[in-house]
Amino acid sequence: MTDLTTTVGSLTLANPVLTASGTAGYGAELAAYGRLDALGAHVVKSLAADPWPGNPAPRLASSGESMLNSVGLSGPGVEAWIERDLPALAASGATVVASIWGRSVEGFAEAAAMLAGLGPPLVAVEVNVSCPNVEDRSRMFAHDPSATAEAVAAADCGLPRWAKLSPNVADICEIAGAAVGAGAEGLTLVNTLLALGVDPVARTAVLGAGGGGLSGPALRPVALRAVAECRAAFPQTAIVGVGGVASGEHAAEFLVAGADAVEVGTATFADPRAPWRVLEGLERFCERHGVAAVRELVGSLGA
Repeated sequence: MTDLTTTVGSLTLANPVLTASGTAGYGAELAAYGRLDALGAHVVKSLAADPWPGNPAPRLASSGESMLNSVGLSGPGVEAWIERDLPALAASGATVVASIWGRSVEGFAEAAAMLAGLGPPLVAVEVNVSCPNVEDRSRMFAHDPSATAEAVAAADCGLPRWAKLSPNVADICEIAGAAVGAGAEGLTLVNTLLALGVDPVARTAVLGAGGGGLSGPALRPVALRAVAECRAAFPQTAIVGVGGVASGEHAAEFLVAGADAVEVGTATFADPRAPWRVLEGLERFCERHGVAAVRELVGSLGA
């Protein structure tokens, strides 16, 4: 039997398979398909301090086996989430990570302050800096090291912070270094690639807001590179890999590249049981290859 226990910074998790923000809802929606307490953690859809309507429809479109989305971070706001969704998550036994975002540094501070003092099942905050900064001409926080640092620092609520970074930068290690320097205990690598889908008959973009983000299988090699580069640059920093994880072998790839854990995202839209399937597949992979403890895989690239 393989020891699946992993550590993500100061947290010890039962296993390295988590849900990804934006793909598993705000509460216990996936509990109909598997036990949430059997996963390493459940990362909820990103929350702002206040309700936010998001982008116009259509918000989702296929791109081969991958997916385009322009949801626009719609959500009920932190207060409504605490009242409506967190109790169901607590009852499910899930280990919970809250993803937060803001349109300004103050927005991150407000969202984080609302989470302060909650305690279990909330164990960490994923700071989604891959969102528009209205104080900087709507350029993404994650595209600038100073803006990233300001947002991460503002999101301090007494829980471990994981900075979720964008792959759409020239040097992701520069951005990661800014996040770590501002207090991030971990890095979530990566968010979606900037992309565009076009309907050549209608001569319009396929998404209501125009461009969007590409996720799924096409993102995996990009995310793996980001994980490997950041593991080499920050050997002591926790890393959560995300991007195209749909099997146990995919999860193993991220662990070998340097991730301490992985998040299953787009695959969940096709199969809501995907996170549990990935976990089972990872355990089979370890048993098949004589891996006694999953931590043996972490950062073993080139070993």
